[in-house]
Amino acid sequence: MPELPEVEAVARTLRPLVAGSRVRCVHVLHPIATRPQQPAALAKRMEGRRIQGVGRHGKYLLLELDQGVATLHFRLDGQLTWFSDSREFLRRANADESGVHVDVGFELDPGILGFADPRHFGRVQAWVSREECAALRQLGVDALSRQFSFELLAELLRSSRRPLKEFLLDQSKVAGLGNIYSSESLWRAKLDPRRPARSLKPREARLLHKAIVSVLRRALECCLHPAPDFREPQWWFQGLERILRVYGREGDECRRCGDPIQRIEQGVRSTYFCPRCQG
Repeated sequence: MPELPEVEAVARTLRPLVAGSRVRCVHVLHPIATRPQQPAALAKRMEGRRIQGVGRHGKYLLLELDQGVATLHFRLDGQLTWFSDSREFLRRANADESGVHVDVGFELDPGILGFADPRHFGRVQAWVSREECAALRQLGVDALSRQFSFELLAELLRSSRRPLKEFLLDQSKVAGLGNIYSSESLWRAKLDPRRPARSLKPREARLLHKAIVSVLRRALECCLHPAPDFREPQWWFQGLERILRVYGREGDECRRCGDPIQRIEQGVRSTYFCPRCQG
């Protein structure tokens, strides 16, 4: 699932490609991608509008329009694809064997931007303003924003009884962390993912804040080298597995102490950690 670093890399790469472009037409090929919003509402709010910028909050990619905003959430497998013109789009979008899966296509001045999620979990919606979007209103502080300070994190931790891992996955607290980078951050801070969030001492909260920012920045650098290639439908982020210390490494040696990495379930999600380092 794309988390904050992956979505930020997409935003930075997409920005110079579409900023200033006018949305000529919105093609909704699979209406499920706009639910619960109707495809006609998406088209009405976007067609004729100009994309002034590309932003991000948590795992949401934002197309900032001259009037309103479009939100794209990739969920598990969503991604973007670029078509040079309408002829290429019509020839390749959802064609049989040689085609490219597309749920929604944005016809812009320089080409067509396609949003695709073959499993149909991803969503594309448009709003008159950010305030109209309930999902954006419910997001907590972005984990790579200036507002994400040690003091704020410590305050949020003090008010939560939840286990640390589940606390970090709560997008209403800190937006952008998912299963991968929450596990990585807790390993780096040497904190047991099962501990109650409110049990952290100020020194431990500071370590966790530093770990989160460090892990996300390192992952972002990896996601940008190489940068996303929207022209290649099969492209995906390369090299992330080399920077992971615990996620997906059950049974492997901890790269800090040598003990085996364990996997447990928390809230129906897998958590990877080192019992010795994080005990």
